Amino acid sequence: MASQLDPEIVLYDLACSKGLCFSPVVWRIRLLLNYKQIRYKTIFLEFPDIEPTLKALGIKSESKYTVPTIHHVPSNTYMMDSTPIAQFIESTYPNPPVPLTSELGREVETKARAVVSTVFRNSVMPREINILSPRSQEYFRRTREAALGHPLEDLLEKEESSWSSLADEIRAVGELMQTNRDKGPFVLGSRPSYTDFFIAGALQCARMVDEGVFQRNIKYYGYAQIYEACLPYMEKKD
Repeated sequence: MASQLDPEIVLYDLACSKGLCFSPVVWRIRLLLNYKQIRYKTIFLEFPDIEPTLKALGIKSESKYTVPTIHHVPSNTYMMDSTPIAQFIESTYPNPPVPLTSELGREVETKARAVVSTVFRNSVMPREINILSPRSQEYFRRTREAALGHPLEDLLEKEESSWSSLADEIRAVGELMQTNRDKGPFVLGSRPSYTDFFIAGALQCARMVDEGVFQRNIKYYGYAQIYEACLPYMEKKD
């Protein structure tokens, strides 16, 4: 018989040397679980162990195996990728509700991906390797450099220019996040939406990888406000 203290969900996360969550996509789900106060436990996986572990669980994928992946214990359901996981959690645990999409949220996420993801790639990716185990470092460097076509460290040569050239756009995204600031600290006002978790998750990733990159981002109005509003839902991170 299941105990009331048994986890409802097993969350498969990406391992790092700090023993804490640092993946931005996993943070979106972790924030959702924490906000809804759903009991869960974490299993951290090294990069090269993700595919064999998930295959052994019987999960099938037409593309690559990735985290977050969850096991919903009551229904014995396994699920991979943050978007379907968020949809499943919201439908299975509707209270308190978290809007997964909105017109403003889609605009914020689209513009953030187009702008902030560029500076994050140049600043975070080459430093991410520093918080990985030797096995994961080898995997990360080999796969990322194959995709980039050059060494990770070359991204740092673009760091200053990308932050400088995109400063106005980064600022504009931050202002957009605060459209409803008269109603509350979140994108839609008084309560968080999945867009807030998208933003806070990316910022927490930067903070876990390198405090300087995090500080550089939150100096722009809007980012720190969303991050700080989500802090109560970041306490469970391991």
